[in-house]
Amino acid sequence: MSNVEVDHIGIATESIKHSSVFWECLGFTSSGEEIVEEQGVKIRFLTGKQGSKIELLEPLKEDTPIGKFIRNRGPGIQQLAIKVVDINKIVLELKKSGIRIINEKPSIGANGKLISFIHPSSTGGVLVELIQD
Repeated sequence: MSNVEVDHIGIATESIKHSSVFWECLGFTSSGEEIVEEQGVKIRFLTGKQGSKIELLEPLKEDTPIGKFIRNRGPGIQQLAIKVVDINKIVLELKKSGIRIINEKPSIGANGKLISFIHPSSTGGVLVELIQD
């Protein structure tokens, strides 16, 4: 599996507006907000000068994945997103290796990118999001 890199770190927050203040003070700049209805979340990407990205995730309702995450664990790092070239190929290879995939069929996420999630039980406790342009 080559051509992979960290795309961004996703942080669950109760308020994108409130959480953005800290990251903007550090020098990250906002690319605006987007709502992904399928996942019940409002998203804001913030980018650093060298291209590193933070994704702030605010639940639209309490019963969404991010809403449940905050209720159970509180605000904080929710996922690590890994950029891949061929998400379907990677999902198939991971599945063959016994890795637990949450959604084997990729869905459309923020910015229209394909996404698929790997269960934390297979990654040492980290929710991993695969992302393909």
